[in-house]
Formats: sequence, C-alpha cells, structure tokens
Amino acid sequence: MNKTKDSSRRNFIKTLAASTAAVAAGTHVLAAEDKSAHFKILKKHPISVNDNVNIALIGTGGMGTQDTITALTVPGTKLVAVCDLYDGRLQEAKTRWGKDIFTTRSYKEILNRKDVDAVIIATPDHWHQQISIDAMKAGKHVYCEKPMVHSILEGPAVIQAQKETGKIFQVGSQGVSSLGNEKAKELLKQGAIGDLNYAEGFWARHSPTGAWQYPIPADASPANVDWETFISNTTKRPFDATRFFRWRNYLDYGTAMSGDLFVHLFSSLHFITNSFGPNKVYASGGLRYWKDGREVPDVLLGTFDYPQSQAHPAFNLSLRCNFVDGTSGTTYLKLVGSEGSMDVTWESVVVKRNKTIASDDPFYIEQMKKAGTPVSDRKRILPPEEYKFEAEKDYLGGPYDHFVNFFTAIRKGGKVVEDAIFGYRAAAPALLCNDSYNNDTAILWNPEKMQLIKK
Repeated sequence: MNKTKDSSRRNFIKTLAASTAAVAAGTHVLAAEDKSAHFKILKKHPISVNDNVNIALIGTGGMGTQDTITALTVPGTKLVAVCDLYDGRLQEAKTRWGKDIFTTRSYKEILNRKDVDAVIIATPDHWHQQISIDAMKAGKHVYCEKPMVHSILEGPAVIQAQKETGKIFQVGSQGVSSLGNEKAKELLKQGAIGDLNYAEGFWARHSPTGAWQYPIPADASPANVDWETFISNTTKRPFDATRFFRWRNYLDYGTAMSGDLFVHLFSSLHFITNSFGPNKVYASGGLRYWKDGREVPDVLLGTFDYPQSQAHPAFNLSLRCNFVDGTSGTTYLKLVGSEGSMDVTWESVVVKRNKTIASDDPFYIEQMKKAGTPVSDRKRILPPEEYKFEAEKDYLGGPYDHFVNFFTAIRKGGKVVEDAIFGYRAAAPALLCNDSYNNDTAILWNPEKMQLIKK
C-alpha cells in the first residue's frame, strides 16, 4: 500500500473512532441495538433563492410528471409551459398545475417562449438528442432524463452543443446527487474498503407497471395522439397505441432494461469511483415472463471490465436486471475492496470491514509461543465490523438534491456533475449492452476517448 492510500486508511479509522466515541456519548447519532453498527447522520440543508427559474416540461408521462413535481418543491421554481403528443396529458397538466399553464404538442413552441429558462426533457429516448440540442441552441438550460441518448452515435453531438452554447445540461440519473452516493464517494476515498476489486448492481421488478405495461387510455386515437411526430425520426408505421404508451418495450423508441435501469447503476458507480467507464462489455439474458409482444428481454445480465486509471485500480462489474421476480430486493450497488465492502443506496451506506489479527511484535510472538499458541500467518474467519451511515428522517431524497444542484448551477453559472460528458459515459456501456445482447458478442470501448474499439 502506498503512502497516500495508507494515510487515507488511517483517516478512515480515525473517523470511525470518532463515530464510536459519539455513539458512547450519545451525541448526534441514531441509537442501534447492535453496538458494532454505528449510525452517522447525513443531511442536506434547503436552499434559499430570490429569483424564479421558469421551467417547461416536454414529455408529460409518469417520469416527466414526477420530475416536475420534485422540481417545483425546490424554492424559486415556476412551471410555465407543458408539451406532450397526447392531448389527454395536456388536459391533466392544466388540472394538476393550473389553467394558466401554456400547453402544446410542439416542443419548438416551448423553445420559442421568452419566459422559459430551462426545460425538463422526459420524452421517449429516441427524442432526447434532438430536443436537447435544439433547446440548448435556443438558449435554454436542459434537464434530460436518462439515458442521455438513444444511440451510441448520438452522444458527441450533445456534448458539442453543451460546449458551444455554455448552457447547463444535466442528465436525470437522480441518485448521482444523493447523500448515499456522496458518502460512499467520501468513504472510498478515505480507504474504507481498501483497493476496489469488484462491484455489482441489481434491479428487480415484477409488477406490470414496473415491467413497462403502462396503462393505455381508452380514448387513444390518431385524433388525440400526434403519432406522425412521434415516429418522424424513426421507422414509419401505422398508428399503434401500444407502441406509443408502452414505448420502452420497443427498440425504435426505448433502450431496454440497460438504458432504463443499468444506466442508474453506471451513473452512481462512476460518481463514487471517479471512473470513465468500462473498456469491455458483455451481456446476456432473455424474454422469460412478459411475452406481450415486446422486443426486449425481461432478464438481463451484464459483465464489464474496468481498466486501471489514475482514479482507481482495475476492477470488474456485474449487473443484473430482473422483471420476473422482485421478491429478492429492488435495487442496490455493492463495492468490494481488499479490506471490506460497501452497500450503497440513495439514503444509506453500509460498510463491512474485514477483521484480521496479526502482529510483528517480537515480544508478542514470543509470549504466544510460551503460552503454547504459536503465531500463524493463516488468518481466522471472523465476522466483519459493520458501520451504517443513514440520512436523517427529514431528508428529501436524491431526486430533490439533483434538481437543487441543477437550479443552483443555473443561478450561479456553475457546473453540474452529470453533464453531457458524464451522461454519455454512463449511457454508452448501457447502450452497448443492447448491442452485445443482440449480437451475442463482447464489445470493446475506450471510456476516456468515448470511442468504440474495432476488434
């Protein structure tokens, strides 16, 4: 272990000692029945602002609506306009947010409005690139739902638009800004688990909605759905309400399980480790349960090789996503190191450190021999030490923090972590999972240069 890592490890141990003392003193910690588990409180404070940031929502489905609800809880934000291709959602928007809200089917009408400072783009994936670029060129800041792009070829144009316009562009993998991710990043840097060797992530669902069988309105028809605009940048087909409302199941519009869910795990992992991403991608899986005409699997397994970089040693990543049975959990990210592991969620981090007993003290060794207990290099199996860090009960969550960071950057002319480059580096391995799955082959990727490597 080099001096820097050794120093970081000592700092972490000192932090744990202070935390243990706090537990003993009963100061600013939560009580725990298991005294080996020390709960350190994580908290973010609300922001205070003077001027409103006027926002518009483009894509008023479930995710876009939830994004907007969260955004409006941040002080100093106001919704002024909404866009969707289904008239029913525009009517719902007026009911939810007021009759004065401007509504339209055309996103370009939103971009032409002088009173819009920023847009939330929550359309199907195949429209992310075009609307993001058009919005930034129209002088709007952009919050774009993940994945940033629909195709591996689309990322560079979004990055270029952000550079040219200077607008704040943030991708909506909301967990990136969470207290759990921030604490995990801090703990890894402190040497809490030693050198990173392996990581794994998991996402499980079983409900119809969770598996993308979204409800289809009874009145859906070409009269109140702008189908021609929806398919104008992809394969031309007759009107199909199932494809429109359950778009995630079809590759023309969605990015399958990896683009919807793996990308969250990539984003969190890259934030915590400062990684650019993997250089080798392989995925397998199948359609096992939801045989409803979808074009994508409902079980997906991915393996990824991360090369050594200045930020971290080489390590391996395993991801799995399962819509067949959600009883074994919902979502988690685990980092495994040479001295322990971390289980990371958006609200908590559990550190488990390996216990070993060893000494090179000659007096200790001699005394052990006299006692008939020779010192051996062989380690014993011992239970790990466990430390749990949790957010306070009034914590508003990762999505709220993500919007706080977005609006703060707009007001202060700052930067966000999950900008176009970060967003592309998280989206790329997720999109390559689909290519690997469909072609049954491993794919090589240069994560620093963001380029495919030809075999």
